[in-house]
Amino acid sequence: MGQDFWDSRRWQREFESKEVLVMTAQILLNILRHSIIKMESINLLILDECHHAVKKHPYSLVMSEFYHTTPKDKRPAVFGMTASPVNLKGVSNQEDCAIKIRNLESKLDSIVCTIKDRKELEKHVPMPLEVVVVYDKAAILWSLHEQIKQMEAAVENAAHASSKRSKWQFMGARDAGAKEELRLVYGVSERTESDGAANLVQKLRAINYALDELGQWCAFKVAQSFLTALQNDERANHQLDVKFQESYLKKVVALLQCQLTEGAVCNNKDTIESEDKNNASGGTSGEVEEGELLGTQVVSGGEHVDVVIGAAVADGKVTPKVQSLIKILLKYQHTEDFRAIVFVERVVTALVLPKVLAELPSLNFIKCASLIGHNNNQDMRTRQMQETIAKFRDGRVTLLVATSVAEEGLDIRQCNVVIRFDLAKTVLAYIQSRGRARKPGSDYILMLEKGNLSHEAFLRNARNSEETLRKEAIERTDLSHLKDSSKLSAVETPPGAVYQVASTGAIVSLNSAVGLIHFYCSQLPSDRYSILRPEFTMRQHEKTGGSIEYSCELQLPCNAPFEKLEGPVCSSIRLAQQAVCLEACKKLHQMGAFTDMLLPDKGSGEEGEKADQPEEGEPLPGTARHREFYPEGVATILQGDWILIGKDAQCDDSKLVRLFMYKVRCENVGFSKDPFLTQTSEFAVLLGNELDAEVLSMTMDLFVARTMITKASLQHRGTIEISESQLVSLKSFHVRLMSIVLDVNVEPATTPWDPAKAYLFAPIVAESVSDPMKEIDWSLIEKVLSTDAWNNPLQRARPDVYLGTDERTLGGDRREYGFGKLRYGMAFGQKSHPTYGIRGAVAQFDVVKASGLVPSLDVIDKLQDEAPPGKLCMADGYIEIEELVGKIITAAHSGKRFYVDSVRFEMNVDSSFPRKEGYLGPVEYSSYADYYRQKYGVQLVCKKQPLIRGRGVSYCKNLLSPRFESTESNAEETLDKTYYVMLPPELCLVHPLPGHLVRGAQRLPSVMRRVESMLLAVQLKHEINYPISASKILEALTAASCQETFCYERAELLGDAYLKWVVSRCLFLKYPQKHEGQLTRMRQQTVSNVVLYQYALDKGLQAYIQADRFAPSRWAAPGVLPVFDEDTNEADNTDVMDDVEHSPQSETGMHKNAHLEEFEDEPMEDGEIEGDSSCYRVLSSKTLADVVEALIGVYYVEGGKKAAVHLMNWIGIPTEFDPKEGELARRGCKVPESVMRSIDFDKLEGALNYKFNEKSLLVEAITHASRPSSGVSCYQRLEFVGDAVLDHLITRHLFFTYTDLPPGRLTDLRAAAVNNENFARVAVKNKLHLHLRHGSTALEAQIRDFVKDIEVELDKPGVNSFGLGDFKAPKVLGDIVESIAGAIFLDKVLDTAKVWEVFQPLLQPMVTPETLPMHPVRELQERCQQQAEGLEYKASRTGNMATVEVFVDGVQIGFAQNPQKKMAQKLAARNALVILKEKEAEETKADGVNNGDGAAGKKNGNQTFTRQTLNDICLRRQWPMPQYRCISEGGPAHAKRFTYSVRVHTTERGWTDDCVGEPMPSVKKAKDSAAMLLLELFKRWPDH
Repeated sequence: MGQDFWDSRRWQREFESKEVLVMTAQILLNILRHSIIKMESINLLILDECHHAVKKHPYSLVMSEFYHTTPKDKRPAVFGMTASPVNLKGVSNQEDCAIKIRNLESKLDSIVCTIKDRKELEKHVPMPLEVVVVYDKAAILWSLHEQIKQMEAAVENAAHASSKRSKWQFMGARDAGAKEELRLVYGVSERTESDGAANLVQKLRAINYALDELGQWCAFKVAQSFLTALQNDERANHQLDVKFQESYLKKVVALLQCQLTEGAVCNNKDTIESEDKNNASGGTSGEVEEGELLGTQVVSGGEHVDVVIGAAVADGKVTPKVQSLIKILLKYQHTEDFRAIVFVERVVTALVLPKVLAELPSLNFIKCASLIGHNNNQDMRTRQMQETIAKFRDGRVTLLVATSVAEEGLDIRQCNVVIRFDLAKTVLAYIQSRGRARKPGSDYILMLEKGNLSHEAFLRNARNSEETLRKEAIERTDLSHLKDSSKLSAVETPPGAVYQVASTGAIVSLNSAVGLIHFYCSQLPSDRYSILRPEFTMRQHEKTGGSIEYSCELQLPCNAPFEKLEGPVCSSIRLAQQAVCLEACKKLHQMGAFTDMLLPDKGSGEEGEKADQPEEGEPLPGTARHREFYPEGVATILQGDWILIGKDAQCDDSKLVRLFMYKVRCENVGFSKDPFLTQTSEFAVLLGNELDAEVLSMTMDLFVARTMITKASLQHRGTIEISESQLVSLKSFHVRLMSIVLDVNVEPATTPWDPAKAYLFAPIVAESVSDPMKEIDWSLIEKVLSTDAWNNPLQRARPDVYLGTDERTLGGDRREYGFGKLRYGMAFGQKSHPTYGIRGAVAQFDVVKASGLVPSLDVIDKLQDEAPPGKLCMADGYIEIEELVGKIITAAHSGKRFYVDSVRFEMNVDSSFPRKEGYLGPVEYSSYADYYRQKYGVQLVCKKQPLIRGRGVSYCKNLLSPRFESTESNAEETLDKTYYVMLPPELCLVHPLPGHLVRGAQRLPSVMRRVESMLLAVQLKHEINYPISASKILEALTAASCQETFCYERAELLGDAYLKWVVSRCLFLKYPQKHEGQLTRMRQQTVSNVVLYQYALDKGLQAYIQADRFAPSRWAAPGVLPVFDEDTNEADNTDVMDDVEHSPQSETGMHKNAHLEEFEDEPMEDGEIEGDSSCYRVLSSKTLADVVEALIGVYYVEGGKKAAVHLMNWIGIPTEFDPKEGELARRGCKVPESVMRSIDFDKLEGALNYKFNEKSLLVEAITHASRPSSGVSCYQRLEFVGDAVLDHLITRHLFFTYTDLPPGRLTDLRAAAVNNENFARVAVKNKLHLHLRHGSTALEAQIRDFVKDIEVELDKPGVNSFGLGDFKAPKVLGDIVESIAGAIFLDKVLDTAKVWEVFQPLLQPMVTPETLPMHPVRELQERCQQQAEGLEYKASRTGNMATVEVFVDGVQIGFAQNPQKKMAQKLAARNALVILKEKEAEETKADGVNNGDGAAGKKNGNQTFTRQTLNDICLRRQWPMPQYRCISEGGPAHAKRFTYSVRVHTTERGWTDDCVGEPMPSVKKAKDSAAMLLLELFKRWPDH
């Protein structure tokens, strides 16, 4: 649960949400001492097993320190519960019993009560039948005892010798001369022979105890289990204490096994009493075992004990005590629902007895388990205990062998037998264990040794004491004569020596000071090689008169704020230790190491961070899943009330409106055969304010076609002054134009205008005119506005709504608008067409005719007869044929619009309707007239008129994103893939907007999107008030999800490293007394995403961020707000229309539009919205945090450190520090001369090629925390600052070296260069590890093994795994590289340039795109994703070896073993990749033997990941991405075949040959086929 580590806010949440809290006594004492809760805040205090409230038990301390010091009127009520108020072996008489009860009542401020009528109690709590079973004494096996005793003595001698040797040999043989440093200290961190000896002695005594109490067989099992657990220890390969213990335990196992096999010689004559036997066993606690006892199937000589039980007892293999237990259990063989608890004294007995009983066939009706408590080594976790109890409760376990842990609180009502295998030690234990037999008719069996007087005396005393206690609780003895006697203890008051924090009331006393210091040391940063704990040195002081007093010196670990403290002189050793710890607590609090709650400070801000935790299941702030709605930002320069003029249809022409006019200049780069791409009108943007010069200097690329890009920019044409009526005309034209372009049906007279976004589009004349007023094409504006065509609903936007279809007006925008608008209309009582909202529905033409929007058949027939030569009869009148080409027409039968490509005089409605390509079935339509009659119900009249060939008017697209695969500018244009449709003129309406005008206007949304974004960037630049390029700020504000040609990811990578570095430097210099753990947490509170997210919100950055892929359908133009429908999907960007697919195609016979290759459907991402709102978008909080880092990166690149610091100060990130504080942090610690002499500075500085001015910094940088303290701090603080400076320097180097590298690839480079594994290799390569000062033999062994492995790696020419090798480096090696970097930084007065000068050669060879390895786990994952295969890892551990298996689609492909799980996973993935690649190579080779399309198809089908492989090669070699080109596509609709070619522009050989793949059924597979041929070409090159 971790309540010991909860902070005050976490506790407050518990107090506020709950009324009753259940906790241990120690936790209650702790939170009272730390003033997390006050005693007066508690209403009722319930103490279970309250008899423990004596001496220094937490119950007693809670009452004495807090309860009795609280005013009586504010104390809580106390309710204690116990089976016996006296926890002793017994009471001598009634008065003695009364005294003990009275003292407990005084301590708890309560009165003892009990039940008078026992019979009433037994109705609910039945009393079990007490049975005494007597067993014979066991024979003493003198020979075995003596041999094991001799081993104990040998272990102690070896430990004594090792304790002298290990401090020299294993704690730094290179410091053999520094005797004063390598003194013997308590709490040495490394576990050597001396550390394992104490543990081994306890194990040997446990074996001896089992030999005494249980017999040879059980003793053998105990010894064997100890050995097995030790061999499975993960530390077995490194720790000396493990190997030391193993050698002795092997001897014991061999000895006992020999005795069991050959038969033991039992000494039946020489026996000793039980008391002496207990002494012989060592008299120490039996809870010393390590590892669980394993069920080894060992029996003596192959015979079952129960068969020859008498012989086994006689032979010493089993004691009579065990034999007696077996006989007791056999009596219950036929008992229904048998459930028993056997209480034992030692853990070793509890663990071995179930295994012994399980091997006896006669006891197969019993299912055994152990139940033991928490202990130093062998313990049961809470979850395991609960599982065992649950099994016992439901019958899966029928016999529990338990220690005293089961005496209190275990309530199993099915339990019907309790056996005291070892007699209880106290009256309380006797009573409580009896109470576990809850079932009526239960037995309570006491096992007594025959002739053991102490056993008989205890049982007699226990029975008498129980009755005396009950009688005293009811009758109460008068103790008035003992009123002032010392027998009645007064209420203890807390000691006078305390330290209390005035602000919180937290208190530390002599009683709690020692524990608090130990807790503080345990919270200091450490690793597996160091155990940090306080050390105490006692000194005697003789006083006159012969009395002796004591003082204590406390030494804290080397990473504490201070190391040594001398305590006051006290009367006892214990008091001296408490006093110095109390002084240390006071000093640590004053130095900031303790909070005001007197808890170890983990770094400022932690409590604030935890205070605002979200509800369970909600995403955390700062993560990509945490998303919120934010209003879309609009630059203030676009605001203008002038846009509201004319709203009331009243214009005052005497008033002139002054506007700024900017021409949208478009310059085409490239070439296209499509004339429509170049035949576009020009426009101007009219604004009320002057734009910034940086906006005018900006040029944007519009990706209008595969082979052509349009360069767009704004050019200032001057200012104009127009009348209000002219402004109203401009507004009306603007609305008419943009409603068609954006397909939003609005009327100029009723549309809403928002002054927050005020600008207008105006057409301009093609000729160059000096006067900007005359440059506006007023005649075109007047012509468009004056036409009556706008009265026809089919000519306005969204005629599909009028016709009742769900198809949009503009070709290819297949968005299902139906149901959203249907519900909207029904809400206002509007009736919809019967087919409205049905996918693919077609309106019958009679609906259109009935509306009067098109002439009747008679009228059309008459018009045809009267048609003048050179003109066509359209649905709305006559038009010159020459004028028709290039115009937009609206199909009256469908409401869709088309550009007129040409008039086909050779065709009319009676012409044959063409078949679909590849279709050989019966003719579906005989002619065009037949087609329109059958599908639309139209009876065509003008059968002699030529047909119009039209191409669909596509919807407005996002032109800012590269929509086409790159191709060479002068390459031949691909085949014409434009869809055409043949239309009868009598069904067509000529649209009032010319085609060139609409095509030109379709570019305006993309242009203005970029302009609006740039204006926001300029506005933010002015707010920050530091001169850098606004275009770079725009880059920092643009997310990759925009899919534009730039994004913030590269800048964010650099900003992340620089932010980490600046904050680390500031914290390091500002807080010289805080350890590395505190500094790391403080940095996290400053640079974490959740904090940066909050900074971004505080500065309003959410309004400036561009996080959504631009979608014109969601873009709000002035006066033309978007309409949102539920099923809108902007990603469906194909230009194919349902009726066009059924219409005749052009001569090319192609079915694909030039704009077909668009973006695929994607899930909702940043910027996308889920409702009818254009002014809100969704942003993840991680995006906001990333933008802060990107801005820091951009400012650093453009303006250096000064600009970056200015930005961080503007955001609110702390970067400043006091130079005086910095000087204190830079000053190295004072190093003893003996330590200085022990270090070879010449070699170390020679390896670094740098001379230190302050040598103490270098000493600190190479000192590990496992080193015994000698006044030298460990490297942890230097590692903290060195890690940040190297991260920053390496990231900066990669950023400026590889300027064209994509962000993802740059991130991979950084990850390979900045990681502990790579730094460890740098340390070994430069022999820095030889100078490491540490005190860990395990670390020494790991370094030695790693050096051997790395030497093999370095011997291979050109091989550098950059941390992705097959072996794990000790983290310490990477740490010292970082700490040395920190030391150089401080030694050169905070100069990062010098650090890079020193480390750049040390880090060589640095990773490059060509040498960048991919992590096997990631490579396998990407490969399986590309192949659509299921990938699964299964991990298991046997002993100290982890095994990881790799399954692909459920089949095991590879596996690996390693002591470390992560390394095993890496090796398993690598093995799987090798096997998969070999398998693919064999399949490819086998397929190559076959010929024909089928074989080739199979070959390409297996190589679906070749495109990614080709892309990786291009990235690694910094080549442009491969260029694919469609060579051909054809075949029937159900069996299309695509053929693609690919080529790459290499830096060495230029363009490769075109590699043409084979015809494939999909574009992806066709590209794979071409890519595979190019890869084969690369393999044939000499340098590949």
